Amino acid sequence: QVQLVESGGGLVQPGGSLTLSCAASGTFSGVADMGWYRQTPGKQREFIASITRDGWSNYADFAKGRFTISRDNAKRSVYLQMNNLKPEETSLYFCYAEAITPRRNTYYGRGTQVTVSS
Repeated sequence: QVQLVESGGGLVQPGGSLTLSCAASGTFSGVADMGWYRQTPGKQREFIASITRDGWSNYADFAKGRFTISRDNAKRSVYLQMNNLKPEETSLYFCYAEAITPRRNTYYGRGTQVTVSS
């Protein structure tokens, strides 16, 4: 089994910054791609960013220039630094990881709530 646990969410003022963390644990031989999504009630899940094991990253257009994804392979963790947050970005943010068990399957965390409000 593979578990993903996010942390770092909370309340932040518009224009503020927040860094999310996600740690993978369980029985697996390695982790390939990792990334972040967000989902607001009544809306579709929205891709934010992903990063390969070698550090190649990919961002949604809204995240470019404001969000930075990074990872620590030794800690099996992925991070998302978010700057200049907007009220409409209030959402549940959750991470995913492609774990090799040895089959390659995608696992998701339960999410951490980010609220952008004054």
